Amino acid sequence: MGLAAGDAAAAEGLELFPQPKILIPLIVAFWLLVPVVNRALIAPTLRVLDARAERTGGARKRAARLEESVREAIARYEHSVDEARRAAEATRRAALEEARRLAAEETGSARADVELELGRARGEITTALGEARRGLRAQSAALAREAASRVLGRELA
Repeated sequence: MGLAAGDAAAAEGLELFPQPKILIPLIVAFWLLVPVVNRALIAPTLRVLDARAERTGGARKRAARLEESVREAIARYEHSVDEARRAAEATRRAALEEARRLAAEETGSARADVELELGRARGEITTALGEARRGLRAQSAALAREAASRVLGRELA
């Protein structure tokens, strides 16, 4: 169909060069319309595009400032978290050392109490052992007399 339209235009006498009577008024109209179109369409469009670019640039600058402030806030936060961790670790270590010291004191005190009690018990045992030995000596003499009197069948004096 495209070939048929081209053939029809060639048959009617398509002119590639416009007639000078029409060309000059077209050029004059073009030059008269350029400032009007520039003022009415192109200039407002360029102003809108410039304002948009300015708003976009301003938003990007604000976003960059916000991003920097967020980075600073995160750095401050991480620093304070590190400080808190260090303080907590120092407190934990101090509490652990205090607990160890108290445990050592309690162990020492308990050991001293045990040693004292052991000494007292040893003394009591030694006293009881001495009394038992004396008692056994006295009883052994009596038992020996009784055994001898039974063996001999008579009482010993």
